[in-house]
Amino acid sequence: MLPAEVTSFVGRRHELAEVRRLLSTSRMVTLTGAGGVGKTRLATHAASEIQRSFADGAWFVELASLTELRLLPQTVAAALGLRDEAVHPVDRLAEYLADKTVLLVLDNCEHVADAAAMLVGKLLAAAPELRVLATSRQRLGVEGEHLLAVEPFAVGHDSVALFCDRARAVAPGFDVTAETRPLITAICRRVDGVPLAIELAAVWMRALSLRELADRLDDTSWLSGGLRTAPARQQGIDPLMDWSYQLCSPAERTMWERLSVFRGGFDLDAAEVVCAGDGVEPVDVVRLLADLVDKSVLARDGDTYGRGARYRMLGMLAQFGAERLAASAAAADALARHREHFRWLGRDYAANELSAAQLDRILRLHGEIDNVRLALESCLDAGDAVAAMELATDLSTFWIAGGHLAEGRDWLEQALGADNGGGTARARALGAWFILGSWLGVHTYFGRRLDEFAALAESLGDPASLAHFATCKGIVLYFLGEPEEACATLTKAVSECAAAGEDALEAQGISFLTVVKFLLGHDDAEEVGLRSLALCQERGSSSWYTAHATWSLGLAVWRAGDVERATLLQRDGIRLRQRMGDHPGIALSLEALAWCAASARRCTEAARLLGAAKMAWRVSGAGRIDPLLQEVSRTHCADVARAELGQEAYAKAYGSGVALDLDRAVALAVGERPRSDVTRSAGSGEPSRLTRREREVAGLVADGLSNKQIAAQLVISQRTAETHVEHILTKLGFTTRSQVAAWYAAGQE
Repeated sequence: MLPAEVTSFVGRRHELAEVRRLLSTSRMVTLTGAGGVGKTRLATHAASEIQRSFADGAWFVELASLTELRLLPQTVAAALGLRDEAVHPVDRLAEYLADKTVLLVLDNCEHVADAAAMLVGKLLAAAPELRVLATSRQRLGVEGEHLLAVEPFAVGHDSVALFCDRARAVAPGFDVTAETRPLITAICRRVDGVPLAIELAAVWMRALSLRELADRLDDTSWLSGGLRTAPARQQGIDPLMDWSYQLCSPAERTMWERLSVFRGGFDLDAAEVVCAGDGVEPVDVVRLLADLVDKSVLARDGDTYGRGARYRMLGMLAQFGAERLAASAAAADALARHREHFRWLGRDYAANELSAAQLDRILRLHGEIDNVRLALESCLDAGDAVAAMELATDLSTFWIAGGHLAEGRDWLEQALGADNGGGTARARALGAWFILGSWLGVHTYFGRRLDEFAALAESLGDPASLAHFATCKGIVLYFLGEPEEACATLTKAVSECAAAGEDALEAQGISFLTVVKFLLGHDDAEEVGLRSLALCQERGSSSWYTAHATWSLGLAVWRAGDVERATLLQRDGIRLRQRMGDHPGIALSLEALAWCAASARRCTEAARLLGAAKMAWRVSGAGRIDPLLQEVSRTHCADVARAELGQEAYAKAYGSGVALDLDRAVALAVGERPRSDVTRSAGSGEPSRLTRREREVAGLVADGLSNKQIAAQLVISQRTAETHVEHILTKLGFTTRSQVAAWYAAGQE
């Protein structure tokens, strides 16, 4: 028989429906997942809902306490009410079930997986109407077995509901309010949405306030206080983790510990670098990863089947592994390997930034941003400021193109502040610091550090350092509003870059030289812009450099009076920028397209594009368009459109642009339908399935959190939070956050 449910069942509507569907078409279904995610509860609740479909009932067999594998058949037989007889128990079971329609629920099979697989295989062969629903932290490997991964709750409605339900049991009168919901949500997030951990945390409401509980959950190992009738491993978090740990082989435990150094997931390449050696052969890493996925220690990201696979570990499992790694005195070595891998990733990005491979590397770095941060922290903590400068500098164009301008400059500031020496690494870091500061519109200490950079480049004396200084100085002069000096400096710098073989620096310098000549009204601005674009194309058409060259050439073409061609160039550039997530670049291109629209007397469109550009600048976190371009925008676009439309109509059109989201702003700019509209009209009309992280973010949107607050709650960058929200809107076919909130409140259906 099935065990009675003594507490209410919360959430899991999708999983319940999936269990019913799978059991209607398959004879063997295994619920897999980490300890504490609620596999047992889901299995028993699903079985109770469908047991009427089985004429001979649904039967529950608890295997957690079974230590003798040879007694597995007898344990199952006893649960079915069969007496111990002389007949072999497997044969007895097969004979008994042969003509029966039964649902057999086998709970906690992970420690007897091989024996359970053999038994189930024999019973399924003997009993054609038998269905088996198993729970296990790893698959059993039975022929025809279908797996259903049970994930922790996405932090939102279900996790909050579970916490409140269990809290009321120990603190009558407890309820969720607008004031307490953020704290409850934070508590659920701290325990990774794991149902058992949420229940253990809720029990503490008998003694602690929500704030006190939230403040103590950085370390979850102290959580305990479960029901005395629960298995020992479910009396607290540490016993639960230790149960999984003891089921692993020594090599798997070593992998678990070393993988705990990663943040935000990892790929196979990174795992091979960090985990191989000292008892783990490189060739074995991929097999051990698969074993840990099978045992639910790791989860494979479901949206990475078409490219490099990524894996992640629940925060509690990572904390458990990190504690054991520290106890083994191997933490420093694992962290050093992690640091070196991501330094290599930075060098690889820099080596390919002027090639067609740049976009792939930008997208990869978006997914690795948490690990990049850890590597930079690790370099600084280890006292290796040079390594930190090198990594932050190698990623200089990624900080711009990837929407991390302020963060990149901050890392460079920290590394420069920790370095007491000179050398090439510092010279390159100073150059990157100047460029990021210029894009941000933050010019503090520019004069002092420009003098330092000049002296350092002169002392080094090599052509590359001198070219680097000259190019950065020219770009800085442009952003400071000194176009004549910038033009002279950049003209010289471009030649120096070409002589030194600094192709990427040369491409950047020529692009800015084009902009300066455009501002000065030089006749050769378009010719210089074509040189910049040609250089990018010769090197493979890198995304960021090509987009920047296309933008600057478009300005020169617009100045020459060819509005149609300028519009096409800016649209090409904005498409490239959208793929990278280059929000400052999108803002620049929107502004330039507004100029084109105004020149073509499409003044309503021009006003909307100016408003959309303002929105994009706000999203980017970068400084407003530089003063020289602001003046062009005012005199040749805003004033023209205002005079044509009148103040009221201009303000209305401008406001409608500000109200757009980034997707619709880009669609307006390039003359295409927004991706969200395309998604809504495609297929059967059902929204694309959100990833687990996107569901979590949707819950936070429903809770009323801003992107900045979401980033703080999830310990991710604001840019990453914005990307998640944009993806959610696109997949669901929505345009506003309130629509997401309504959808989520309706049950995520």
